Amino acid sequence: MIRLLNQKLDSYTPRLLELEYPHAGILVPVTDKEGDPHLIFTLRSGNLKTHRGQVAFPGGKKDPEDENLRVTALRETHEEIGLPADHIQIAGQLSQVVSLHGIIVTPFVGLVPHDYPLTANPDEIESIFTVPLQFFIDDRRDRTDRLTFLNTTIHVPSYVWEDYRIWGLSAIVLVDFLNAVYDAGIDITQPPKGK
Repeated sequence: MIRLLNQKLDSYTPRLLELEYPHAGILVPVTDKEGDPHLIFTLRSGNLKTHRGQVAFPGGKKDPEDENLRVTALRETHEEIGLPADHIQIAGQLSQVVSLHGIIVTPFVGLVPHDYPLTANPDEIESIFTVPLQFFIDDRRDRTDRLTFLNTTIHVPSYVWEDYRIWGLSAIVLVDFLNAVYDAGIDITQPPKGK
């Protein structure tokens, strides 16, 4: 699995944003048990100031002492779900995106052990769950959200898995991952046909 991730992301050029906004780093954690890859997501606590009760990848804002955004993503992942950096194999970086709160988010893709016991930090995370990658590759969206930022409109899939809705920024990052690694061909610049 790490070979596939490395190969695909080595040939991928992430889009970088030249905006004077604060920065955050997130991890797109991939697990693989016997050829059945899953993505790990979190449900953010309802007590947080921003993005409360939303599905997200682990991560957060860059601290001044963080050497770079990769370090930020690894530190925040450890703080939020208890996964230490030495259990994560970073395969590459995805394109930067801007959150509704004006933060530039830099996603990193990492392979993590499928059997590591993850623990949600109750101050930040309500629950941790995984979704089979095939569910997203099959593009099983239940709706498409039309989002506009800086005079650009995109058409972002929204997915429901069990009791969780994966939408917004998390879905934008997810689509970039699917297109970069699995050649999913999900075009968010146009409304989907027949979806």
